[in-house]
Amino acid sequence: MTVQALPEVLFLWWLGQPQAPQRVGRLRWVRRSAMQHAGVALHYCPEWLTHGFALSEDLPLRDQEFLPIAPDAAVGAVDDARPDRWGERVIRFVIKPERLSTLDYLYFAGDDRFGALSVSLSDDTYQPYRHGVLPQLHDVQQVHDLIRQVERGEPVSAELLRFVAPGATLGGAKPKALLNMEGASWVLKFSESGEAWDSGMVEHACMSLAKTAGIDVCETRALAYEQLGTARHAVAVRRFDREANGRYHALSAHVALRAAGVAHSYAELALWLRRCGDSRRLKTSGEQVFRRMVFNILMDNTDDHEKNHALVFVSQAYVLAPAFDVVPTGQGLGYQSMGVGRMGAESTLANALSEHTAFGLTAQRAQQVVAEVAQVVSGWQAHFVLQGVTPSDIQTLAHHIDRPFLKTQRDAAQTP
Repeated sequence: MTVQALPEVLFLWWLGQPQAPQRVGRLRWVRRSAMQHAGVALHYCPEWLTHGFALSEDLPLRDQEFLPIAPDAAVGAVDDARPDRWGERVIRFVIKPERLSTLDYLYFAGDDRFGALSVSLSDDTYQPYRHGVLPQLHDVQQVHDLIRQVERGEPVSAELLRFVAPGATLGGAKPKALLNMEGASWVLKFSESGEAWDSGMVEHACMSLAKTAGIDVCETRALAYEQLGTARHAVAVRRFDREANGRYHALSAHVALRAAGVAHSYAELALWLRRCGDSRRLKTSGEQVFRRMVFNILMDNTDDHEKNHALVFVSQAYVLAPAFDVVPTGQGLGYQSMGVGRMGAESTLANALSEHTAFGLTAQRAQQVVAEVAQVVSGWQAHFVLQGVTPSDIQTLAHHIDRPFLKTQRDAAQTP
């Protein structure tokens, strides 16, 4: 059954304390014209202008309507409250709204989306679209089966919609759901149909390897399910935008760097943190971004785009969120999605080292970090075996991770 079209004006609320939502302002669907991109505009309400904070640099606390500057986007930080590509697919095939504007996607993403922003039908009381109670650990197989129904375009009953809630993450097309486990909220990611390896187990192994390389990462678990008689794994990723009794405001690097008007690169992300981040973490933040970049290069993670890095607003300052979505892409492209250094996005350690000062590192320290990460990555196969990755999957991944282009760089970085 198709859901009727929403009003063209809805309302943005902040759920830092979910039991006491605060109104942020008015959202308006903007139609495309010769002079204006289509998308969603924001006008802060008087209370937020008095007691709130700027949601992103391009949304300063001013009494004006902010208009979208990119096609079919919402303004500033509001854009991060949209569902990802999988979430949009769930909305199209399960909820079936009459209209599929950016404003509709924002609303139907529901009450438990990324960050602390949400969308309400009313400006007087918080009235979101609710998907219901989160699934539990014992529901993993049922979540998988329902996801495959959505992939095939088969009907899913409204009471089971909670199993495939669409608002969990920043970006990506992988099937996913939210999961309540051990009293915390986790994102549960499944492989896409036809993937060449057990991607959930591989991602869990890669994330734990990144931790060994000194990178702050989200906690992950590999959870088993059955697919066509074959044992596979989903990866559960503990959410960094939630705490026991509250939610954190968060930005993707995409929104933060776009608002700053700078290039989407690791160096610019490090510089942004030096300018807008917690002053007590300046040194560690820059080195963390650098380590992450080097690890992604050596592990052939070329899907390291700016929506796979996030910033969390804690105690009135932004901090770098733990790494997530760190997994080999197995494409052997030789270039990253984010800018690396003076040679653009080229996947070389020389390129990574070329702008070490942007990360607050001396040349000597940057070389030392590269050597430390390279040493850990050299043992990736043994680590993956211990984590439970199958020999055939390791062989497939080795074709890319251990190819001469990367292995030569890795070995050279460890040579005194």
